[in-house]
Amino acid sequence: MTNTATEINIPSGAADSSTPSATITFADFGLDPKIQKAVSEQGYNTPTPIQAQAIPHVLLGKDLMGAAQTGTGKTAAFVLPIIQKILRHASSSASPARHPIRALVLTPTRELAVQVAENAASYSKHTDLRAAVVYGGVDMKEQVATLRNGVEILIATPGRLLDHIGSKVANLSQVEILVLDEADRMLDMGFLPDLQRIIDLIPAQRQTLLFSATFSPEIKKLAQSYLRTPVTVEVARQNAAADTVKQVVHMVSSADKQRAIVKILEARTRQGLSRQCIIFTNSRLGCARLARALERDGIKAGAIHGDKSQGERTLTLDAFKSGAIEALVATDVAARGLDIPDMPCVINHELPFSAEDFIHRIGRTGRAGSKGDAIALVDDGEKRLLDDIEKLMKRKLEVKPLPDVKTSPGQPSDPFFYMPYESGAAPKGVDAVKTAEPEVKKVGITPAKPAVGALLGGFKKK
Repeated sequence: MTNTATEINIPSGAADSSTPSATITFADFGLDPKIQKAVSEQGYNTPTPIQAQAIPHVLLGKDLMGAAQTGTGKTAAFVLPIIQKILRHASSSASPARHPIRALVLTPTRELAVQVAENAASYSKHTDLRAAVVYGGVDMKEQVATLRNGVEILIATPGRLLDHIGSKVANLSQVEILVLDEADRMLDMGFLPDLQRIIDLIPAQRQTLLFSATFSPEIKKLAQSYLRTPVTVEVARQNAAADTVKQVVHMVSSADKQRAIVKILEARTRQGLSRQCIIFTNSRLGCARLARALERDGIKAGAIHGDKSQGERTLTLDAFKSGAIEALVATDVAARGLDIPDMPCVINHELPFSAEDFIHRIGRTGRAGSKGDAIALVDDGEKRLLDDIEKLMKRKLEVKPLPDVKTSPGQPSDPFFYMPYESGAAPKGVDAVKTAEPEVKKVGITPAKPAVGALLGGFKKK
């Protein structure tokens, strides 16, 4: 059967810390040398808390509910043990019959699916396991060819997977491990009927892992339906933002919000801070309009939303990473799955209707030990939404006046920017596996430009 992890001692307090324990290394998990080699090649040695607590349970075959702040290495927490558990099925045979789907990872968005697929490709690169990703918005032909060639690890969005199942090119009868990643978002997006159809096609005797940044009552109900006596792992305060994110609220009328963003970015420039930011809006139309308006104000801006094709999204993300775009205006399609190292600032042009989505939005900054600013522009009509956010987070957010861009260089800086954060990597000792550069030899993983890959997966350049 499968290899299991060695007994490890999880340090006291690890579940309440955003930094990993120095007493545990990946070598303690008993991973196959081929997997350990892939991890080591990326320069990683110490697991994050979600990895330290989740990986042993997954290796032991237990169902699991995992909750962690975004940016804490949640993807590797299930990708690594999945590779370990199905490694016994690895085959160098060219026959598709020798490569049935053994592990299925369902994600709500294309971006998150790509990120998970890059992880799977990276950490299985020294094995004969095959990984593939399928999602909507692109032609199915290449995906069909990939699935017909056989694949052990399949990452998919629910709708596109059902398309392939209907075409009889995806067979789930030999799936051993099912992962529901960002399960709360899948429920928000109305995927529950699709999930039910997919899960009905998977053997009942399986291991099920559910990962999410928040555990709502709906998620707990979902877990009761699909998981068997699951272990619950929470490594951060429930429904809390990372401590590395400095939050502030500016009370601004809706009509003045565009001008407020310009003032904020000008003030950041005067402070020597990066103008790079993600600006969240609630509607696709509003997203496109704001991007065009910021362009007229002299800010290099681009938009990403659900009406954009995957190719358009990729080009926009590439331009954002390269610096050709300073402000990425986005709907909640970018609230999860985008892992952008050292993202300095997130601005909520509008508060989301769901308080949980606010946590995911600001989770795009302050990731993996880096620090960042989260700015919310709140109209009087949004006070109820702000109250809901503060209730969920169990804290009051500080309200400050907009920055005064007329301040001369010799005068004190605007109070919002207090102590400018230094851009940089995580503190010493933080050596977390989050994502890594994939060696694109796996079937179904299309090579990406380094800039795009860094955006979607956060992996290092060679």
